[in-house]
Formats: sequence, C-alpha cells, structure tokens
Amino acid sequence: MPPPRPDPEKGVFETLLVVAGRPIELDAHLARLAASLEALFDSDPPPDTRDLAFDRARQVRLGRLRLTVAPGNGRSAGGDGRLEVGAVAAEVESDLVFPSRERAVALRSVSVDGGLGKHKWIDRTLLERAGDGAGAVPMLVDRDGMVLEASRASVFAVRDGAPVTPPADGRILPGITRDRVVELARTAGLDPREERLSPSDLLQADEVFLAGSVRGVEPVRSIDGIELDARGEVTSAIAAELRRSWLGQELDLS
Repeated sequence: MPPPRPDPEKGVFETLLVVAGRPIELDAHLARLAASLEALFDSDPPPDTRDLAFDRARQVRLGRLRLTVAPGNGRSAGGDGRLEVGAVAAEVESDLVFPSRERAVALRSVSVDGGLGKHKWIDRTLLERAGDGAGAVPMLVDRDGMVLEASRASVFAVRDGAPVTPPADGRILPGITRDRVVELARTAGLDPREERLSPSDLLQADEVFLAGSVRGVEPVRSIDGIELDARGEVTSAIAAELRRSWLGQELDLS
C-alpha cells in the first residue's frame, strides 16, 4: 500500500520565531502562505492574517508562532466559500534557538516517494507515522536515493567551505531560513550551491546542519546512527550571522 499523501482539505500552516514580540521573517512566511493558498484554493489569505500574527506575537519574549489557514465549513479545495485563519503563540526554551553543538541533532533516513512537495501541510500523517527513532529527526529521502529535507528544516552539507543544499525542485518546501542561509553565505563569499545530495554525501561532508524557522541553524551530530563531527566552523559562522540578523540587540539568549 502506498504511503498516505497529505490531505489539502486540512489546509496549510507557517511556523516562525518570535523575538521580543516581533514575528521573524513574517513577510516571507506570508508570501509563501499566499502562494500555497493560491495554488490549492485559488484564494488569497484571509485579510486579518497579518494583524492576527502581530496580535498573538505581541506578548511573547522568545517563542514560536503557528499560523494555520484551512477551508471553513462547506469549503472544498478549488470551490466556493472562505478560508479560516488561526494563530497560536507560545514561549520556547532559549537553548532550543540556535542550539549549541552539545545539542546537535541526530537524523534518521525515511523514504518518501516524491517528497512532501512545496506546501507546508497541516496534515502530517506521513511524518507522524515515520516518527522519531531514539530521538532522531526524520530525514526525507526520495526513491532515487537523494536527500530532500528534514521533517522540520532544510538540510545543508558543507564541502570545502561551501554550503550545499538539495534543489528546490518542487519536492521540498522552499524554506525561508534556507534562503536566508544561502543569502548570508553568498555575502560572506562562501559560494553556496544547490546540488543533489545522497546520505553518503552527507556522511562524507565536512559539516552538516539544518536550517529552520524556529531553531535557526542546528548542527547535525549523526545520520542513521553514524556519528559526525558537530564542531563545524562554517556552521558556527552562518549561525552567528543569522542570529545577529534575527535577534540583533533585542534579546540575550545567554
């Protein structure tokens, strides 16, 4: 039996970091949300989406904001009716944001034929079935053996000082933080690239890290039980630049 595919009728969502009451990269997240809603429902986001995001984030010092948009009662994909927006914000522990190498993540390969695509689905049935093995984060691998993304972030390898990430070819979510990492790396002269990557490529890379909208940059310590060196200089440098961009002087996480 083929694995379950996400149900568009359950809608899409965005999750982003909140710092001192400010939703980080909100415009980029709203643009991605709008693109998904246009493609799936031929509709714009509900008009109060931006105001709701600011309202929910206002009292949060350091946390995550989740925006969800889904068909209301009587609405189906591509049909008439309205979309409903929801927003929930909650504080997060400071050591989960730009975690140190002592909190580096373990990845576990999970085969997902064709990937999850370019929308951030509310229906996470496939990922929930994959689950976390011994605390490991699922890393989606297509049937051709190529790495796509992690369940909560984009995947980067570092080769000869250059960050390399799988291409945004419709099989993966076009990550907001992925784009910011590429931008920062290019500004720093690190020659970031999009290339096909296998799990073996990751194991042979100088460094591996994840880039996501709440945790920022996370070093990777193992893949499928094989240990890596999580002390990467490029990873640390990119994390420091992104942290300055997002946090500035507004919040001290130390």
